[in-house]
Amino acid sequence: MTHKILIATTLATLLFSGCAQSAPDLDDNSNLTVPDTISGDTVNIDESTYGNESSNSGTGYNTSADGFQSIYFAFDGYTISTSMQDNMNTNTQIANTATGTIKIEGNCDEFGTDEYNYALGLKRAKTVKDSLVAQGIAQSKIVLVSFGESTPVCQAPSDSCYDRNRRVDLRLVR
Repeated sequence: MTHKILIATTLATLLFSGCAQSAPDLDDNSNLTVPDTISGDTVNIDESTYGNESSNSGTGYNTSADGFQSIYFAFDGYTISTSMQDNMNTNTQIANTATGTIKIEGNCDEFGTDEYNYALGLKRAKTVKDSLVAQGIAQSKIVLVSFGESTPVCQAPSDSCYDRNRRVDLRLVR
């Protein structure tokens, strides 16, 4: 009898602990969502994977609008890589002259739970916001949204497709 209780307890412990995955915590929860919206680690991304997005000539990827450039992230990462600095500089220049609110949309690939991807999308969006604010853009001009894995731009089961979904898009809200 004691043997059966021990086995049942061990199996229950393995079942409940094996499925646990915690979402990253957000250090600063200010200005993360607005009522009308849905609500890492440093890894260098090879720039040739994305091409020169500022040209918008069919090479690379860009799902941002109004002249903004998408920012891409490494798997499970939320740090802006050095290869994305030109895109951030372009975004800062556009944000300086933009009138209206800038919506920063965090996106993820399909790996991880919905909760984890929502939190990771917010961390990616917050990283881009912090970079813009550090360059002099007013925080009051920026809103953050996380779509998690719900708005993929590519659905093929390939690494290059997953890379395209790990992004932050910027748009003007008029």
